[in-house]
Amino acid sequence: MSEVRDYPSRLSDPNSRKLGTFSYLPQMSDEEIRKQIQYIVSKGWNPAIEHTEPEYAFSHYWYMWKLPMFGETDVDRILAEVDACMRANPGHHVRLIGYDNYRQTQGANMVVFKAPIEAKPC
Repeated sequence: MSEVRDYPSRLSDPNSRKLGTFSYLPQMSDEEIRKQIQYIVSKGWNPAIEHTEPEYAFSHYWYMWKLPMFGETDVDRILAEVDACMRANPGHHVRLIGYDNYRQTQGANMVVFKAPIEAKPC
């Protein structure tokens, strides 16, 4: 069995903070994000896009970008909406959610764009 690693996340260091399971992995490439969207679509989940300022990323409330894309199966259209959200909200983190309408829960939730965090003077 491998040893369990400690990730030195600290509130005092905003760049060390993690935002869900995928944030412990290396940044996803565009192709890897596309594959995650294909997975969401293949499960029949409804994609939704949210965004927030980096300083509020740990809040339970993120801003919804438009309405969830109910029944959308076109991966390119979903990616276009992610891109539109990023362009309209520069400096915000953007996450993609796959809503499972049968279980009434999130089947997937991942940050697809992490905005740079500016150091603030103390």
